Amino acid sequence: MIRWGGISFSFHPLFVLVMLTSVFTGHFLELFALFAIVFVHELGHVAAARLFGLSVISVQLLPFGGVAVIEDHGDLSSSREIVIALAGPLQNLLLIMISTTFHVMGLWDGAFFFYFIQCNLLIALFNLLPILPLDGGKLVQAVCAMCLPYHTTLVWTLRISLVFSSLMVLYAMMPLLLGKGGPQLNLLMIGGFLLYSNYTDYRNIPYRFLRFLMGREAAFTRHLLQGSLAYPIIAEHSKPLDQILRLLRREKYHFVYIMNSHGKIFSVIPEQRVISSYLRGDPGG
Repeated sequence: MIRWGGISFSFHPLFVLVMLTSVFTGHFLELFALFAIVFVHELGHVAAARLFGLSVISVQLLPFGGVAVIEDHGDLSSSREIVIALAGPLQNLLLIMISTTFHVMGLWDGAFFFYFIQCNLLIALFNLLPILPLDGGKLVQAVCAMCLPYHTTLVWTLRISLVFSSLMVLYAMMPLLLGKGGPQLNLLMIGGFLLYSNYTDYRNIPYRFLRFLMGREAAFTRHLLQGSLAYPIIAEHSKPLDQILRLLRREKYHFVYIMNSHGKIFSVIPEQRVISSYLRGDPGG
């Protein structure tokens, strides 16, 4: 683990495995280029987060990118999350532009130049796949959070991630299934890691949603300071609290309008009261 600029940088075991493989194959220069590209990619995320005044706690480097852990006190909106997610691939595009300029000027040529371009392009495009925790998965999640309840966003973005990571594993196994050789081991390892990671996160949706509820007080303060209009939720009196809370949107502050059996509104409750009742263990409010 390396600490730099108040951020802890570490290598995922998958990256360590790639390093060990390069030691045995002698591809040291390729490994150094991969490390530099991934590092610059992640620095793009860090710079964008800090531009918004957000604290980056740690960055874990993987062979295809990394995972930046950003401290969120209710300030990480969907629009900011989109900018932060795009900042990584944009660094790869910038590296391609700079290296191509050197190539045109006659300062850089040969096989390593083309490897560098290909590696940047591959990492940028791979990270835009709609799989969490890749940048593309974060983009899908941020866009969904703008128009869907947060619980629904968690469920469907993780389902999409599971489908695409499963397809990646299947694609890596295709040569073996078709009798045309062995599986693509690197892609199989990455796909297996993503599939397991998203399966674990899918099972932990209740805990992630609970953490979201516990952070809503900060969201209320932000909406109060901004003078945002409250977004209404209409629910029957008999509706369980957990089902009402699953209608909360990350980008909105809510008032819950309670209807009686005749369809008349008889009570208006701020979302904090509903959350407090739920956290106290009162399922019916």
